[in-house]
Formats: sequence, structure tokens, C-alpha cells
Amino acid sequence: MWLQRMEQKNGSSFTGFILLGFSDRPQLELVLFVVLLIFYLFTLLGNTTIIALSYLDPHLHTPMYFFLSNLSFLDLCYTTSTVPQLLVHLRTADKSISFSGCVVQLFVFLGLGCTECILLGVMAFDRYAAICKPLQYTMIMHPRLCALMASASWFIGFGNTSLQTMLIFIVPLCGRNKIDHFLCEIPALLKLACVDTTVYESEMFFASVIILLVPVTLIIFCYGQIISAVLRIKSSGGQRKAFGTCGSHITVVSLFYGTAIYAYLQPSNNYSQDQGKFISLFYTIVTPMVNPVVYTLRNKNVMGAMKKVLWMGQDSR
Repeated sequence: MWLQRMEQKNGSSFTGFILLGFSDRPQLELVLFVVLLIFYLFTLLGNTTIIALSYLDPHLHTPMYFFLSNLSFLDLCYTTSTVPQLLVHLRTADKSISFSGCVVQLFVFLGLGCTECILLGVMAFDRYAAICKPLQYTMIMHPRLCALMASASWFIGFGNTSLQTMLIFIVPLCGRNKIDHFLCEIPALLKLACVDTTVYESEMFFASVIILLVPVTLIIFCYGQIISAVLRIKSSGGQRKAFGTCGSHITVVSLFYGTAIYAYLQPSNNYSQDQGKFISLFYTIVTPMVNPVVYTLRNKNVMGAMKKVLWMGQDSR
């Protein structure tokens, strides 16, 4: 019912949107199709591997890998919410998406992105507890608390997104339906508005600040404490192990938050559609693909679990 009312509000004959994507660069579309398809396949393979290993190897039944498998599942959904459609649009002349399809895509894509912001903060707290409170770690990071924090990440992420999705689709568009982007994203949708969007932009900016900067503040605090604790470790081997574990998380955090802050926390008059498209490509497909690579290559436990599973498969033959 809400979708029908919004559709009627934005024009009686309104049928959907046209995602212009990269249609102004036809020579680039084939290259993008091949590159994105390869990246997407690696994303599926890498994140599925992390989830499977975390489930199959008892040594990985720890809070760190519980959150990591949550992150991998989230990245699978995050990428799949946009990339398959983008691949189809890159190879066909039809770039349309229905009004309800656009609403659903924005809700799922933004909800998963907000959830990842919070989950990365939770993962930083887990590393803080492991390194700064090692004797109390198992008591602090109890399985029920881990499940509660993971569930809260999803609940808060999609709760915030429900509000933002409703706000963005009550903005009058006056029949405008050509989105200069490859997905239904808030900055691009606001460009279609036929009224002053200052109030809407302020509301979106405030919500983005909370979702992005609160977890960032938690991450900075946790890693400030971690660095201080690691520097007090007398063993150089212990320092390398601690920094190695945390280095993976810092890399992922830097990639994700850097691009998200650029996309959502800059003034709309400075927002470049072309830059926005390529930045969105980065956190839509590159970051989810890089996450399992970073955690796998820099983590001996994951590499050991992978070898163990592969050997078991060979032995069973």
C-alpha cells in the first residue's frame, strides 16, 4: 500500500526509473561487464569460503570468526543486491527498474551498508577485548552477547534504513525518472527532486553521521587502546601476532569507511555523479571482494583451516 501511494504521489502514469549507469560511455560497458563479472565471482567464492570454513573447523568457532562469517554473509547479500542487475544493464539496451524494485533495492542495499558499519565497530570491540582483556575475554565475549551484538547490528542498520527509505520516496519527483547512476542510491535520487531538498538532505546527513561516525569513534577508541596494549608486550613475536590480527580489520575498515564517508558526508553541491558512480562501484564490489582476501592471506588460522578441509576432501577420495 505504501509503495502504491508513493507511486501515485510521484505521477499518475509513473511506472519506474531508468538507471543511466554508464550508458554515456558505451565503449566502457563491455570492459566493466567483464571486470565486474570476474570480481563478483571472486566475491562469491571468497565470502562463501570464509563462511564454510568458520562452520566446518571447530578451531574457528570463536567470536572473531563468528563476526567474520556474519561480515562475509552480509557482503554476499550486499553485492548481490546490485551487481547482477548492473551486469544485465551493461549488456542490454533496457536500463529500467520498476518503482517498487527501486524501493526494495535502496532498502536492501542501504540496510546492508548500515549494518556493516555497525558490525565493523562490534568487531573492533571484539579485538579490544581479546588483546586488552585477555583473561576476561571468554567471559566478556560470551556466545549470547556475540549473538546479541550481531543481531543488534542488523536491527539498527535496517531500522535506520526503513526511516531513510520512507523519507527519500516522499520527495516529489514530478515525473522525473532518469537516475544518473547504476543503482537506486540516495544522492542520485535527490537529484531528481523538483522541490528544495535542504530539509531532506539535513535529515539524511544527520542519520549518516550517526551510522558512520559513531562506529568510527568506537573503532578509533578500541584501536587506540589496542596499540597501547600491544606496545607494552615485551615479545616481538607477540606484537607481530597482535598487529597482524588487527591489521586485517583496519584495512577493511579503511576501505569501507573511506568510500562511504566520501559518498554520504559531503555537501550535495560538491557531489559529482561521475565520481559517485565509481566510488559506489568500489564499495559495492571491490571492498566485499577484498575482505575475504585480506582476512585469509593475513590469517594463519584461516589458511590452516583451508588446508585441513582440502586434505580431508582428498583423503575421502
